[in-house]
This record gives sequence, structure tokens and C-alpha cells, in this order.
Amino acid sequence: MSFPISRIAALAAPLLLAGLGGCAAMGERHAAMHAQHHGAYSFGLWGDMPYKKAGDDSKLPAVLASINASDIAFSIYDGDIKDGSSRCDNTIYDDALKMFGSMKQPVVYIPGDNEWTDCHRTNNGGFDALERLAHLRRVMYPTLASLGQATMPLEHQGKAAGDKFIENVRFTRGPVTFVGLNVPGSNNNVVMNAKECTGKSARKAANCDAANAEYLERDAANIAWLDASFKAAKAAGSRGVVVVIQGDPGFDLPETEDLDESQAPGVSGYRNFMAEVSRQTTAFDGEVLFVHGDTHAFKVDKPLHAPNNMMTNFTRVETFGSPSLHWVKVTVTPGAASLFRIEPVIVSQKK
Repeated sequence: MSFPISRIAALAAPLLLAGLGGCAAMGERHAAMHAQHHGAYSFGLWGDMPYKKAGDDSKLPAVLASINASDIAFSIYDGDIKDGSSRCDNTIYDDALKMFGSMKQPVVYIPGDNEWTDCHRTNNGGFDALERLAHLRRVMYPTLASLGQATMPLEHQGKAAGDKFIENVRFTRGPVTFVGLNVPGSNNNVVMNAKECTGKSARKAANCDAANAEYLERDAANIAWLDASFKAAKAAGSRGVVVVIQGDPGFDLPETEDLDESQAPGVSGYRNFMAEVSRQTTAFDGEVLFVHGDTHAFKVDKPLHAPNNMMTNFTRVETFGSPSLHWVKVTVTPGAASLFRIEPVIVSQKK
């Protein structure tokens, strides 16, 4: 299966970010009044921070304070609790839990590649990546509720801490169903060849075989969870679905007339999953907001096609990441022409 995707530079951004300039204050007051009367709410998106080697520790408190001071109902963190060239010791998960525990609103955590997939690298300590995934499942999902000082219930694909796929979550708020899945960077844990297996890595051939077996099992589980989530959204009458993963599935690969960039080897691990995303989006009457991190550059666009036609109900949001420590605010307004209003929140680091 394949999914045709091509780059449409900044297609949706000017429309979705309208109202940020000019009479912004008046527009925000009007939006707030409209929200109060129409059941609107906002949520935050952030991830790929802090990277200690990039000096993020000094910048992170301002980001956390900005999110805590906002009026969002909850936030979703789309992976990478550390950088990709530092050790995967137990302390990095403990530090992440402390970070999420400092948040006043509920936080939904989605895993990234830096905290498990890439831990085999020698500069990460040469860990067994699958052992780190098992550890992550035990400690980062201590209950079935969200993280944060205030919590909210979540539905999980796994049933208890440590279970396979406990990290795949779902919940509904208002007219929107939210789905989080473990689809990380580094090609979704696919090992393509012997060079990838051994280069700057502590892995042996058996570890690489195990990684590919893990991918196949998790990919099937992810597709099943996505399918069940869209069915749940339709049953609930949801007008929108928000899908959150960490890995960039290759939306922004160089575009040519002769190359279907979705077929590039470096994104082969996303192919089945994105084919299912495309299929579900086509069959869904409402809006689909697809969120990912991984490549650290804020983007809002409509890069998904089914064939030769842009999927107008599909919007991609890529969140900020180190060293640009900011976050994204999304407002859901039932009954509005566009269900989702997307705003970058730029955090000043001035003392």
C-alpha cells in the first residue's frame, strides 16, 4: 500500500492564522465571547523539548509557565523528551514525569524516537531499544488517566501500565475525538539494512531482527487502533478527529514529477499507517487534524492527496521543537466554518 503525498507550501497557514495581526485584541475578545456561547475550548500542542545539549533547560521554564498561564483545557506532548545524542538512562523518564507533573492542566504524552527507538546508539548508552520501550510503558503510563496536576480519563489500547500499546490512547471532548499513537521518528523503528543495524550502534543482527518484528506487530496494532478510533468518532457524532504521532512521515521530502516521495526508503515504516490515515480521512465527513513533531519546524498545510485531489478535510500541524521552544494553541469552535483554529504561541525568553 502507498499514500501519495506532495508538498503544498503554506497553503492553509494564512487562512488558519487569520486574526493574529491588525485588530487582534478585538478579534480575540469576539472569539472569547463566541466560545462562551458555543461550547468552544482550546488545547495545546508541544514536544521535542528539552534538549539539554541545545541549552534548552534555561528556556523550558518560560514555555511551561506560558502553557500554565493559558486557558487551555489540556495539552498533548508529541514526543522526544530528550535529544537524540544523549543517554537513555532511567533519569530521563523521571525528569519528564516531573516536567509533566508541573503542568496545571492535563497532559497526554505520546512517545518519540529519542526515548526508545534511538537508544541503541552508542552515544545514547547502547541500550536495547525494546527494553527501553518496555520501561517507558511501565513508568510513563502509571495510571489510565492523563499526566498533569489535573487529570482526565483516557482510553488505552493496552489495559495496564507495562502492557503492549498502553501508549496508544483515545478520548473525546465536545465534537472532537482525539487519538494518540506510538509512531515515532527514525522510520518507525524499521531497520532497512546491515549498515543501519551496526552504524554507530550497539545492536547486533538479532536486535535488528527483533526491531523489525516489533515494528510489524505495533504497525498492525496502530492501524487497528486508528480504525477503531474513527469508528468511535462516527458513533459519537464527532465532527473532527485529531490524530497525534511523533514521527514526520515524509510530507516534506523533495518533490519531483517522477518520484512518489511516499515510496522513499527512509519513510517506508510509515507507509501502511499513512495509507490507513488516507483511507479513514476519505471516508470521514468531518475535519481531520494530523499532528506530529520530529522535524522541529512549525507548519500548517494540507499535504495529503487522494489521487490527484487534495484532501480538503485534512490539515497537518507540525509542532515546534528544540531549539525553538514554543507551543501551538488550537481552539475548537462547534458550528464554526472551520472547526479548528490554529495559533502559534511564541514564548519570549526575555528576563
